[in-house]
Amino acid sequence: MIIFGIVGWKNTGKTTLTERLVTTFTQRGLVVSTIKHTHHDVDIDVPGTDSYRHRAAGAHEVLLASGPRWALMHESSADAEPSLEALLDRLAPVDLVLVEGYKYGRHPRLEVYRAGTIQPPIGREDRSVLALVTDAVVDDWDRPRFDLDAIDAIADFIHHTVRLP
Repeated sequence: MIIFGIVGWKNTGKTTLTERLVTTFTQRGLVVSTIKHTHHDVDIDVPGTDSYRHRAAGAHEVLLASGPRWALMHESSADAEPSLEALLDRLAPVDLVLVEGYKYGRHPRLEVYRAGTIQPPIGREDRSVLALVTDAVVDDWDRPRFDLDAIDAIADFIHHTVRLP
């Protein structure tokens, strides 16, 4: 499975870039999936629904299915966050998986970096960050740099970097 990551500090525009890249790649005829990592405790289920009640009763997994989509909710202990590799194994085969987050992974990644961000770019210390998408002047950056709105150029970079079909 071909994966490419979108990383950056909080509120830099990772989700917006990921969304725009999914649109661009699907318009180019590729099948794309995404994985979004968050440090927040999330729950996609609504209290009172049947699936919520199944989980509250102790079900280890609940698969919610309807005509247009299905979702699998898997309960894991708080100290057992699954690895990126384990999550990738759960996905159906696609042309590309865009991974938002996992900023310290070893997969190929680009970083979204905004002017005014207090922390230095992650890629300054991590050479596996292959490019920077930014509205800032970043001194001593020796890898490709893209403007935030250069979506086609960013998609082309990813396409060639991971050798998409």
